[in-house]
Amino acid sequence: MPGQTQDFSRSPSLGRPAVRLFPALVAIGLFAASAAQADNPGYDRPGLGFTPAVLAPGEVTWELGLPDASGDRSGGISSTQYSADSLLRIGLGGPLELQLGGSPYNRARSAGQLDEGHGDSSLGLKFAPAASGPLSWGLLGSVEFNDGTPALRAARRQYLAGAQFNLQLDARNALGLYLEDVHAGRSDHTTLALGEGFALRPELGVYAEAAWLHVPDRGDGSLAGAGLAWQATPRVQFDAGLDRRLAGAAPRWQGNLGVSIYFGH
Repeated sequence: MPGQTQDFSRSPSLGRPAVRLFPALVAIGLFAASAAQADNPGYDRPGLGFTPAVLAPGEVTWELGLPDASGDRSGGISSTQYSADSLLRIGLGGPLELQLGGSPYNRARSAGQLDEGHGDSSLGLKFAPAASGPLSWGLLGSVEFNDGTPALRAARRQYLAGAQFNLQLDARNALGLYLEDVHAGRSDHTTLALGEGFALRPELGVYAEAAWLHVPDRGDGSLAGAGLAWQATPRVQFDAGLDRRLAGAAPRWQGNLGVSIYFGH
């Protein structure tokens, strides 16, 4: 993505077990690396969605929640979860990128019960052709295995299909649209999200995002939030953000605090 200044990225899961690797549905938001920062095409965190660009062959990024967290209240029961979500991205060549993810440590509390352990693991493939103008796009497919600690794992294997579209309005400002469907058993969790990212300085950016989602057995909901990303060095980014429920079947809140490291040439 030559000359890119902003990306739109991924966030903690909406309504699924908090395994950030392939979030439940949709969307936006973030600033990324400038063209001078080696050949880093940007990170898939923070925010909803992912960056529609892939790493060069043999290049790697590691993106880690410090932690990512979420809280909800349903049926009079409050729950919170904290996850050291981890995503390893590996450039395969051409428009393809391999993604390996998981959550090596989770801490969840619900109805007075505390559970700790590792979350489910994920395997994904991203396709993103090189952008030739202000519009860039990418596709993401993944499978999440229910192989985590019994109290923290998903009920069944989940399959994600996502599409990200970014429009660079000018050197500092970009818009994003993310569509996603997560299929598990006979249920589908779908989301549509919109967002905007703005670069305050080459190394500092902010974003705002909003998402509309459908959660099986709970109905429809919406949330919105904002955050920031800071490029401490050309190869290290720190991020922070918070989303709050607007209505319906959405988490009451979800937050991200993390670091991403680029191992390029």
